[in-house]
Amino acid sequence: MAIQASHEAGRRNPFDTPTAAVVVVDVHGRLTGWNPVARDLYGADAPDVLGRPVNEVLRDVRSQRESLQPSKATAAPGASAGGWIENRTVRRPDGSSVETVLRVFPVEQDPEGPAWVVMAVAGDRYREWMTDQSMLSGLFTQFPVGLTVYGTDARLRWVNDAVRKAMGWHAGEWVGQGISALFPHGAVLSPPGYHSMEEVLGEVLRSGEPVLDVHWRGQIPKGSAHCRVFSCSYFRLQDDAGHPLGVCETAVEITERYEAQARLALLSRASAIGTTLDVRQTAEELAELVVPDLAASVRVEVAESVLAGEAAPLAAWGAPGGLRLMAERTLSDPSIAQGDQVLGVIGSRSTSANELMALPLLLGDTLLGKVTLRRQPPRAPFNEADRALAEELASRTAVCVDNARRYIRERATALKLQHELLPQALPQPNGMAFAHRYVPATGPLGVGGDWFDVIPLSGARVGLVVGDVVGRGVDAAATMGRLRTSVRALAALDLPPDELLTRLDDLVGQARIGIHRTPGDERDDRALGATCLYAVYDPTSRTCVMASAGHLPPVATGRGPGAPEVAPLEVPTGPPLGIGGLPFESVEFEFAEGTLLALFTDGMVEARSRDVDEGMADLCRVLEASTGSLQGMCDEVVSLRSQGSAEDDAALLLVRLHALPETSMASWHVPSDPAEVAAARAHVREKLQEWGLDDAAFVAELVVSELVTNAIRYGSPPVRLRLLREVDRTLICEVSDGGHTSPHLRRAGNEDEGGRGLFLVAQLTRMWGTRYGRQGKTIWAETGPGHEVPLEFYSME
Repeated sequence: MAIQASHEAGRRNPFDTPTAAVVVVDVHGRLTGWNPVARDLYGADAPDVLGRPVNEVLRDVRSQRESLQPSKATAAPGASAGGWIENRTVRRPDGSSVETVLRVFPVEQDPEGPAWVVMAVAGDRYREWMTDQSMLSGLFTQFPVGLTVYGTDARLRWVNDAVRKAMGWHAGEWVGQGISALFPHGAVLSPPGYHSMEEVLGEVLRSGEPVLDVHWRGQIPKGSAHCRVFSCSYFRLQDDAGHPLGVCETAVEITERYEAQARLALLSRASAIGTTLDVRQTAEELAELVVPDLAASVRVEVAESVLAGEAAPLAAWGAPGGLRLMAERTLSDPSIAQGDQVLGVIGSRSTSANELMALPLLLGDTLLGKVTLRRQPPRAPFNEADRALAEELASRTAVCVDNARRYIRERATALKLQHELLPQALPQPNGMAFAHRYVPATGPLGVGGDWFDVIPLSGARVGLVVGDVVGRGVDAAATMGRLRTSVRALAALDLPPDELLTRLDDLVGQARIGIHRTPGDERDDRALGATCLYAVYDPTSRTCVMASAGHLPPVATGRGPGAPEVAPLEVPTGPPLGIGGLPFESVEFEFAEGTLLALFTDGMVEARSRDVDEGMADLCRVLEASTGSLQGMCDEVVSLRSQGSAEDDAALLLVRLHALPETSMASWHVPSDPAEVAAARAHVREKLQEWGLDDAAFVAELVVSELVTNAIRYGSPPVRLRLLREVDRTLICEVSDGGHTSPHLRRAGNEDEGGRGLFLVAQLTRMWGTRYGRQGKTIWAETGPGHEVPLEFYSME
């Protein structure tokens, strides 16, 4: 504490009477006064020096100067009128020397000579004090950092010349003014805990702790058109007792540094541009980034061709035609004037004038659109650094916009491919009604490989297919087309569902091991791991046989007494396609008249916000509660999906199952005797007359005659004949026997006595074929509207 007190004393005027050595000299040059400080300074007691000549006691041992008369060599500028300051090194009685500074005042003039009062201090203390005085003078007149002292009432008490010149103040006009009057448009930028300069001053006065590096922005000097940014620090001024006297503020202009840091910070946040492949979202992200940090307003426009996914035009002077506004953002600040003219010309390089820049969204030589940035007072106009930053952001945005354009093009291509590969119009066979939806995923995932199909089969049966290919985009859609074509080809063989999936699995497995690959192609086949469900519905028996390759089971209504109204079917789930090693298993269901069957992919019931079980339960509730049409039910299911997520594409096929009426079916057992062929023809003729299909009797009798004859001659008992009539007057003739010998169509020679039966059937019918069952085979033929029988066959009658 003593050291601190001594230090504080050293900061005072060293020639203060209580702290300086005081020596009084009479007109004869003898010492008549010697205070205790003089005793401590020179090491001599008053009795030992009083009465002695001053030039003897205070003799300068270096220059041997004795007289106290002023001279140019000894006088100092700090002396008052009539006195002077000089330096003397005096030898003390103990032999040591002390360097002192004397301040000499003549107090009396006498003919015999003057009397003097001499105030003396140690030389180092004097130099310290002079340094302090010089520093204070320099802070006031030469220091480039602004210094301001505020009183405890937050009003100005003192400023240095740097502040006065920066503000354009005249002497004294600032004294006692408040902050709001001096800086009406100032704003604290940091730290965020303070909202006003008065709040900062109050905190420093209260706590005594300094506050450093507060960024302050204002129009300096008052009335200036543009803002400047200052870094200010604050510390409390207090008296010897610790009572606050005010707050001192230091202020350094950092406008350029602040703007440079803001540009770097903005550039570091540029990764926020292009988080999606949506052009509008990308434009919004750019607008949000640059306002207000870089500009007061921004307009982002993109060429219509880009939004359509087409090739953008090459860059040229002048705005590209067909621009569409994608984003516009304006700083809502009433101090910013509105309505100034847009200046600048769009081109291959940025242009600017005053407070506006127009930048092209340029990628190489391709012009994608333009960005218009505007600044308005009080912010300074754009400079070269601002333009460089804006061009960098526009360049990044152009890359993102072009990525979005490519995505739009690829997505459109995939959608078109998907649309072309999916059924354009489902057939409407007897025994069922259909409604369907395909919903592509949104965002970068795009179109996937989900598909469905309805395949007419022999005997009025219908094949129902739903599948899901791994992955997204054009590749997935193309793979879906491969699988759909394969399923249709296998379905034409009238294979049971489990056998069809087994053969499909073999095809995918062959592709996996490279049978259908080009050399060096190491890419995984997207068909590997695809799922598929295949079902065959027979309206004559109301039975449906289905098998699953890793696919979700269908949902059906009305499964019987005690069962839920709508519930998933219990279908054995085989492995996904291409895995191999496990068999597929068919299961048969018998459905009531009017049963609703829903086949779908996992994207319809699964999302990030809900699992499959929840999605299946939601689907069952919608189907159970809906009383509308199949199309309306599809819309309800799809809307339910949209409440969750659109991360995956989805396919939905709703089927209303109906039974073929008993009156549209007829069947007979045919004994294995060639003589029974005539009876079979008679049965057919009678039934066609009953159905009102007399015009089809000729062809039907010929077909039945040939098929029954072949079954009796080449097949095995039992032989059965069945006729099916559909509402569109299509007639189906089926002959079954217990043999498994495959019939072959061949052309008989002119001399051959046989071999023309199936050839005649092929000529007389619209289509024919063979299907195999566990107990034999069935040869079927179909005739009906749109099929014309060659005239030569009528001449046979």
